Amino acid sequence: MSLLRIATWLHKWIGLIVGVQILFWVAGGVVMTVLPIEKVRGEHHLAEIAPKPLPLDRLATAADAARRAGVTPIEAQVKATPRGPVWVFKLAEGDPVIVAADSGAPLAAMSPEQVRAFAIRAYKGEGAPISVRLLSAAPPETGKTGPLWRVDFDDAEKTAFYLSPQTAEVVSRRSDMWRFYDFFWRLHILDFEEGDDFNHPLLIAAALVSLAVVITGFVLLWIRIGRDLSRRRPRASEAV
Repeated sequence: MSLLRIATWLHKWIGLIVGVQILFWVAGGVVMTVLPIEKVRGEHHLAEIAPKPLPLDRLATAADAARRAGVTPIEAQVKATPRGPVWVFKLAEGDPVIVAADSGAPLAAMSPEQVRAFAIRAYKGEGAPISVRLLSAAPPETGKTGPLWRVDFDDAEKTAFYLSPQTAEVVSRRSDMWRFYDFFWRLHILDFEEGDDFNHPLLIAAALVSLAVVITGFVLLWIRIGRDLSRRRPRASEAV
């Protein structure tokens, strides 16, 4: 079998196998270049709020706050939040423990009205809150764990803010634009579960097979160009 027939056969059948995925790669690349990543992340809907200075003279020490909270942390951090300063204690196991930085007491649960007010303060845009819900488990799209408050806005992108039930911080922002982008991103990397693994065997195999399509395509092109040139070249008898 000639090199041309082998290359043609491989190019045709391998192209049929990976052609759809190549289409997804190209379409995903178009989506990723057209949509500004800042808008995909919802950064244009996040208001700039100047952090208040921490009243260090009125805060409990990390040791006192940890003792009152009944924990033995391996790391302690004090930070400002929409609900005031807090101590965040990272434990050897389990989720961090968050307590009020002035008293070491757990933060009281928020009402939907309080969550709505914090979301409005953090939001920038033309939309208004249309629903406030406490979710017992964070949706996969947030990349978080544990319970979260979700506040939906009625803007054109259907923006959703996810707020921490302890600190009222906006820990995740999602919208229809983000979900559209994420759909093509998952097609692009062939990871339909987590959407963040681009080193898995399926993607590597698809990339290698696609490379074979490109190589055989160049072989076909080289052979056909050579044939065309040879046909156009005048014969010695014709040149005389």
